[in-house]
Amino acid sequence: MSDTEKSGKSENVTVLTRSESRGNINYFGESLDPVPPRPLAEGQSPQPVVHQYGNPTPLGMLAYGTVFLCSSLLTLGAGGVTTPNLVLLFAMFYGGISQTLVGMWEFYLGHTFAATVFATYGGFNFSYGALYLPEIGIASAYSVGGVPTEEFTHAVGIYLAIWCLITGVFFIGALRTTAPIVWTLGMTVVSLACLSSNCFNPNPHTNIAGGAFGLAATAGAYYGALSQFYTRASTFEYIRLPPVVLAYSDPQSA
Repeated sequence: MSDTEKSGKSENVTVLTRSESRGNINYFGESLDPVPPRPLAEGQSPQPVVHQYGNPTPLGMLAYGTVFLCSSLLTLGAGGVTTPNLVLLFAMFYGGISQTLVGMWEFYLGHTFAATVFATYGGFNFSYGALYLPEIGIASAYSVGGVPTEEFTHAVGIYLAIWCLITGVFFIGALRTTAPIVWTLGMTVVSLACLSSNCFNPNPHTNIAGGAFGLAATAGAYYGALSQFYTRASTFEYIRLPPVVLAYSDPQSA
């Protein structure tokens, strides 16, 4: 058997063995071995290395919307479920972790506004989940005989009002970004305002309004995420969504 036959190669066809394929290409047919650099001509300077980074924003927007989706559905009593503890799963293990990481990645990429929003809401999700963790003891501190008192409800109202204020600050800072982001933050402000008001003056209509505006915020967050997640490389042209950018063409003229 010739050397060519042993390696599985011919003049027109190259057949890699199992070990060779694992070491040279991945499942997308892309080479894993670095391409050897070409020798530089005399006096030619080396080209700078260009690193490509993924866009972390869709992950942050999906996490943002999913937490609000679960919270809003529980607020509206979907499926007869009214106990809010289920939101712990999304708030802490999806929203909290994902948005905190996205915030750090956005800082690294130089996106100060996006980094601040995502990192802040990562903290919001962790703290919101902590409200219902017995080990933290927030609810028990405002309980008598194991039953949360009116003081606990008012404390949650203050908590939501503070986050409503913070989101309002973000809303003002996002007016030149995209329509889905402005919509999401605006609906979040209204939703938190309704839920905070309901904690001080319980009213079924105010509570329903808080849940409904929360679902509207979810829709905006999902649209914003998919407009950046559905790209030419991932799906068909007719599925992709326009981002609806609101920024001026010349920021200096704004």
